[in-house]
Amino acid sequence: MDGLNVSDVNLQVQLHPSRSNNVHKAVLRELSSLLLRFNEKFQGVVLAYEFNIDKVPDILPSMHPYLYVRLKAKLLLFSPKPDMLLEGKVVKVRQESIHVIILGFSSAIITDKDIREEFQYKTKHGKDLFVSRSHKRHVIKAGTMIRLLVKSMDEETLCISGSLLPAHTGSILWLDNHVENVSLTDGICRSNKRRRGNEEESVMQEPSRTSAEAYSMVDHYIKKSKKHRESATQEPSRSEAYSAISDHSIKKSKKHRESAMQEPSRSEAYH
Repeated sequence: MDGLNVSDVNLQVQLHPSRSNNVHKAVLRELSSLLLRFNEKFQGVVLAYEFNIDKVPDILPSMHPYLYVRLKAKLLLFSPKPDMLLEGKVVKVRQESIHVIILGFSSAIITDKDIREEFQYKTKHGKDLFVSRSHKRHVIKAGTMIRLLVKSMDEETLCISGSLLPAHTGSILWLDNHVENVSLTDGICRSNKRRRGNEEESVMQEPSRTSAEAYSMVDHYIKKSKKHRESATQEPSRSEAYSAISDHSIKKSKKHRESAMQEPSRSEAYH
């Protein structure tokens, strides 16, 4: 999936002297305030982080001295851009739209004008779904994991406007089992747009170095989760890990929110 990348940053955090007895915990509390929010400085939503304290805290000379902490951090960012491919779970299907949840926290909507004519809306056994006219087993309904193209994202609400117009979008399960058919259809549809076609085909190739590093952080989480699950019978998938990371970030953010408001602190981040 596109939109995930790892960023190495230098941070400056200012802590109140009353929190000097446990600097590591205080820094965790500060960084937790960044989770699941769009950050203009990093140009993305922070999903997870790792950090090392780069310098022993110093007290700034002022009337209200604060501890000055330097950090080196590695951030897992969710930064969807137009024409990127994202994966999510369908939560609602209507004749005029398809509603999707991505990574367990970001919502996406695909309106009927952005659903290719190949898909026909139907109601079967009281359930709403879209069925491909060309491939009857290519079905999109509530619970289906789909691949969609990003049109835009509202940074404030984290709501994504998506599209199913390209041939390489739709049900992930069906697409992965019919790669050759998708490639053939893609070639026909983009015969008059060869240059753009070559760029889109590169999406189906190997992930970039940045994406590979993001996957590495997710794989690290998978191994960590597996180690602590004695009753687990299967290793969690990457999609499950994405949602688990988001859930963990939500809990961590909520856990420190009240305590963070009780003690005075100031933080500043820079690249």
